[in-house]
Amino acid sequence: MAGFTVSPGNMINIIMIAAGIGICGMIILLVSSGTQLRKQVTRYFQLFFSIVILYIGSHLVRQLLEGQPGPVVHYALYGVTLLEFLASGAMAFLFSGLTLFIAAPEKGRSRYTWLFIGTLVMHAVLMIVSQFISLCYYFDADNLYHRAPGYLLSNLAHVIMLIGDVFLLIRYRGKFSDRIRPAFWAYIVAPLAAILLQAFTHDVQFIILATVAAAVYMSLSIMRDQMEKYEKQQEVTNRLSMELNMATAIQASQLPRLFPAFPNRPEFEVYASMKPAKEVGGDFYDFFLIDNDHIGLVMADVSGKGVPAALFMMVARVLIKAHLQNGENPAEALENVNNQLCESNEAQLFVTVWAAVLEISTGKGVAANAGHEHPAIRRAGGEYALQIYRHSPAVATMDGIPVREHSFQLNPGDTLFVYTDGVAEATNANNELFGSDRMLDALNTDPDAQPEEVLANVMRGIDTFVAGAEQFDDITMLCLKYDGPAKSGEDA
Repeated sequence: MAGFTVSPGNMINIIMIAAGIGICGMIILLVSSGTQLRKQVTRYFQLFFSIVILYIGSHLVRQLLEGQPGPVVHYALYGVTLLEFLASGAMAFLFSGLTLFIAAPEKGRSRYTWLFIGTLVMHAVLMIVSQFISLCYYFDADNLYHRAPGYLLSNLAHVIMLIGDVFLLIRYRGKFSDRIRPAFWAYIVAPLAAILLQAFTHDVQFIILATVAAAVYMSLSIMRDQMEKYEKQQEVTNRLSMELNMATAIQASQLPRLFPAFPNRPEFEVYASMKPAKEVGGDFYDFFLIDNDHIGLVMADVSGKGVPAALFMMVARVLIKAHLQNGENPAEALENVNNQLCESNEAQLFVTVWAAVLEISTGKGVAANAGHEHPAIRRAGGEYALQIYRHSPAVATMDGIPVREHSFQLNPGDTLFVYTDGVAEATNANNELFGSDRMLDALNTDPDAQPEEVLANVMRGIDTFVAGAEQFDDITMLCLKYDGPAKSGEDA
């Protein structure tokens, strides 16, 4: 009875298997530390090379045990041989799955998937059955391995999946990059070449060497391809980041941000701020002198977020300011801007606007509200309260929409606060809204505060409420305190 013998062929096999296990282990470590690889790629190769280790490891154990006496060895041989054949089927299945994933056929994807799954299940059933009826292989009384008459069935699954792989590689060759395509063909051809070579050298298991080498070549090719894609993506990301930073700076420069804004006008104080949810936002505020006795005030919110909203915001801001400075009252200005924006609004964006013109010498104001939030006014010595009235539709929703207008009066010591919905709709981790009541509470923590501190009080209230939760909307606010007409001897 012949057990394991120390022959050149067996020693070469052991060295190749040990080297293969070591190489596969290194590849697993390599992919596990590859921060530039997608998680799916990392997990795939961790599983794939673990199964390769199981395949060649069980082959090594079988080679060492074969021919050793005893019933325990007999059962152990059947067990490790079953693992070897199951692992080889799993390797073929994983390769077919990877081929299908990259090929990504427009039609029949599920058909291929079920074909490969069904083939793997059939292979597993055949191997398990062979344990009991010696269908594909058996071990004789001396615990020596022999091929059974149905041995070819043990390769049937591999052949079926191989045919499917070849078809996918040819049919969808355009989906495989120039680096990956040769690696896939190598994984198919290398084991076949090893089988032919093994026909002339029975002792050396070239199939092990070919399988490991082809698997390593394929994995390294895919990893390199993934890393190149990652690097290109990073270049694009960095470029976009630079462009967004520039867009942020440009957008910020378009809004008044030098305070005090009108140091030579003692009749009023104004302060405003915008905190975009993204690099660039769709909110905007504006304030500007129309003439020596009138100031224009604007608070607006464009639908959507990001660059499209920011571009729409800049156009809307310029138009609204131009119409108000041209002497139009707020309702006329918003009606005309609405018609202009509707002419070429392919993105179907719209903007809610609160616009007002305040007569500085008297405190009389005229305002129009196109779908925007209700402003809050604090009367001298009192507290902030919302000024609720009927809205008009948002600007750029439909051509020819009329806009309502209403008058208001600011007396010396009164303060006006306007804002976008990002204030009231700030959300905490429990998905609760900050709301108008909390906003009024924040405003009334110090009702006598100057405009800059008013905005800081509201922002502190929001920050405390959301407690670090993600900001989903732009937060924009404007506060104007009316101190009354200039006294004699003061600059007007």
